[in-house]
Amino acid sequence: MRTFFKTEVGSTSVLLGATVLGLLWANSPWADTYERFWHLTLGLSFNGDAFSLDLRHWVNDGLMAVFFFVIGLEISREVAVGQLRDRRLIAVPAVAALGGMLVPAGVYLLLNAGGPAAGGWGVPIATDTAFTLGVLAIVGARCPEPLRAFLLTLAIVDDVLAILVIAVFYTEDLSVVALLWAVALLALIVTLRWLRFWRAPAYVMLGFALWVTTLESGVHPTLVGIALGALVLVYAPREHQVMLAGEAVQEFTIAPNARLAVQAARTVRQAVSVNERLQLMLHPWSSYVIVPIFALANAGVRLDGESLRHAVSSPVTWGIVLGLVLGKLVGISLGTWIPLRLNWGILPGNLVWGQMLGGAAVSGIGFTVSLFIVDLAFTDPAIRSDAKIGIITGSLIAAFLGWLVFRMAWDQGGVCAPPRTTPEEELPETLAVPVHENDHVRGPATAAVTLVEYGDFECPYCGRLHGVLEQLRERHPDLRVVFRHFPLRELHPHAAPAALITEDAADHGKFWEMHDTLFTHQRHLNHPDLERYARSLNVEPWRDVPEHLDRIAADEDSGRRSGVRGTPTIFLNGARYHGHHDLESLSQAITELQGATRS
Repeated sequence: MRTFFKTEVGSTSVLLGATVLGLLWANSPWADTYERFWHLTLGLSFNGDAFSLDLRHWVNDGLMAVFFFVIGLEISREVAVGQLRDRRLIAVPAVAALGGMLVPAGVYLLLNAGGPAAGGWGVPIATDTAFTLGVLAIVGARCPEPLRAFLLTLAIVDDVLAILVIAVFYTEDLSVVALLWAVALLALIVTLRWLRFWRAPAYVMLGFALWVTTLESGVHPTLVGIALGALVLVYAPREHQVMLAGEAVQEFTIAPNARLAVQAARTVRQAVSVNERLQLMLHPWSSYVIVPIFALANAGVRLDGESLRHAVSSPVTWGIVLGLVLGKLVGISLGTWIPLRLNWGILPGNLVWGQMLGGAAVSGIGFTVSLFIVDLAFTDPAIRSDAKIGIITGSLIAAFLGWLVFRMAWDQGGVCAPPRTTPEEELPETLAVPVHENDHVRGPATAAVTLVEYGDFECPYCGRLHGVLEQLRERHPDLRVVFRHFPLRELHPHAAPAALITEDAADHGKFWEMHDTLFTHQRHLNHPDLERYARSLNVEPWRDVPEHLDRIAADEDSGRRSGVRGTPTIFLNGARYHGHHDLESLSQAITELQGATRS
């Protein structure tokens, strides 16, 4: 995610420069050359058969298919091994993304329903990730990292929904023959993947043929990009591959030569999934070349007095401006509030409404996909001009509004202010959910004192407490210890996978063995490490994930209801413990409780 943030934020200046260049070109003394250039025809011919498009269509239908291919790669990775695996983390941004599309579309249709431009309702539905993250970078410390994670997840879901809208609602007349050829080629690609045939030239040729047949069928070829991206193989680095890579590199360091160099490079490359390698290779091209060229080809709109006067009185312009500014803000806010109210999911980190409103406002920046849909929705040059002016105006207002929300909340010491200015929260003093039969417990059931720990396997303070608890159990045999999961995902990226692997171990009756192993090797908790620990205990990793996610989510929910805000948090006989976490302080508190129980 850090790499994704860095790429998109870094490309914002290039994208902005290309947009400004397109506007300057379209409003310069050489404005007539702008449309002439993008209407130049480029194509292929073979034995009298020709396939040609003008430059703008090569960009919009060809290069943008690569852009959507990269989005497909990102979606596939996040679903397979990223944070979209956790349904409670995806539920809120998914509903927020849906609200951020339905409300802007409704606002647009309020002004344009029944008119010649009613088909443009899809223009204000999409959020431009690059510009949004660029504005958040300007906001800086006022926007916390968990909000960026939330908005990135929202943007991924937004992209998926926008692509579905393009495929379903902006498809021209279908050619059944070409569509059947496209389906056959897609089936062939899926078959090759199933047969584990990994030859890049074959996939490139089949992908190009699929793009051509899809274009000829009338279905927009961007759907090909997203479909092929989703089909690319993705997996977490496997232990044996990492070990083979390490051995190959070590062999090269002992006897460096060209043959071993090639072998080591190939082995190291194979340890990482094709999906991630393609992302690393294509992200810079997509962010720094393809999207800026698209902006240059589509952002050029006349901004003279006549076009501006026409835009000011146009319902198309106002529908897009209000949809991006008001519709996105209201839609995302409602889409966040509803699932939280119904307890469908959780937010990453301790985000509050001031931060969420700022993020919702910034999400009104619609550019790349919005311009893309303008080209599909309208054929009238005047309406296209009004729509592009609406996109630029609405995006600028949304960016300013988002910055203003963050600035006002911070300066007034509100919900976005630094922690030192936030009033102290009154937390519950008792355990909300008593110890039950499904808890992870060790110690006698008749113990006079029960210690409940809400912990995180990557938290260094929990690691220190682990050793203290071991000594406490030796000193106080009449002590029952309960461990409940409370992974701090925004701080510790390996905490949630570590919690899942302990639940795999629990299925084999080995929760505490895995618990002790993880705290003993706390600095080595990546996926290969976790799989190695599982196999050392004869545990099959990553089994029954949905049930295990529910179990971890139940622990987290009980912790939040008990006032847990960090780890480790301890309850003794159901009451919050406020003392130090050293051996003597905890031992004294346990001794006092044991004495009170006996008396």
